[in-house]
Amino acid sequence: MRRWIVGLAAALAAVLPAAAGDFAPAPMKGPTPWTSTRFDDAPGDFTFAVVTDLESGYRTGVFDVAVEDLKLLRPAFVITVGDQIDGGTEDEALLEREWTEFDARLAGLKAPYFHVGGNHDLTNLTQRKVWERRYGARYYHFAYKGVLFLVLDTEDYSPARFAEIYRMRADYLATRETEPEKARTLPYASLMEAKVGEVGDAQSAYFEKVIAANPTARHVVVLMHKPVWRRAGPGGLGRIEAALKGRPYTVLNGHVHRYSHTEKDGRDYVTLGTTGGEWADNDSPGAFDHIMWVTVTKDGPSIANLRLDGVLDKTGKIPAGGDRLCLSRRGPNCPK
Repeated sequence: MRRWIVGLAAALAAVLPAAAGDFAPAPMKGPTPWTSTRFDDAPGDFTFAVVTDLESGYRTGVFDVAVEDLKLLRPAFVITVGDQIDGGTEDEALLEREWTEFDARLAGLKAPYFHVGGNHDLTNLTQRKVWERRYGARYYHFAYKGVLFLVLDTEDYSPARFAEIYRMRADYLATRETEPEKARTLPYASLMEAKVGEVGDAQSAYFEKVIAANPTARHVVVLMHKPVWRRAGPGGLGRIEAALKGRPYTVLNGHVHRYSHTEKDGRDYVTLGTTGGEWADNDSPGAFDHIMWVTVTKDGPSIANLRLDGVLDKTGKIPAGGDRLCLSRRGPNCPK
């Protein structure tokens, strides 16, 4: 009987999982058919996704593909770098409808979605009021698993300057419809704020305090719509960058509709492409629709860009009818 019991115990040990730990290999002697048992994950690791401009020439159906991709990919959370609605109006009822329609597009998304304002979202004082009524703060911060996220508002102008910029923008857009050459000569076409935005003193002071209050954050991710880091002097990112000096951080922005990467002081500064917006008017290889996929480990963030025409569902197709859409400048469904 004892021999039978010992034999049964040995047989069970050969097929049952290990009592502790995530990895439960089949018992074997000698070489193993795996290279290591040091798995590339840890309790502090996580992934988040970033989507970018879908307005300023919205291409129907593209953002819907991105949402379906995110449902498949299951990041911890999703954050945007702005331009979620068309905006550009002072009609509050229309703005409410646009935001309600946008939020409805996120239905079924398992992960939380963090709003970041772009120039289409925050074009004028009325839009600022609607934003604050629906979503609260225009700039804010949060931490997740030891990583600090700073969300900036790059349309942070004084009320008088905001109204002035809105009028110039409206004149420019109206003229561009009928006289595109003349539109290029109007003040808005070369306006610094139109290209790089502005961060006001109060906002800079807010983030200086946030950074100082979080000295042990293992990484800082700075998100914004316009590349305000390209603006020198007052209104730029200088004060926030100075507060981050010596800290590991990454800067992400949108607005340009063309993907690019640069290093500044040894830090990554990334301009995202589009997630449904009109591509920049050239043949740049940065003209494509994508989701940025960021995996954070103890070594910092690892950034991958998933083109929407490269994420396939279990049937081998692009979700949400994406097989019929033009999702990259040189894609199979794009005009030649």
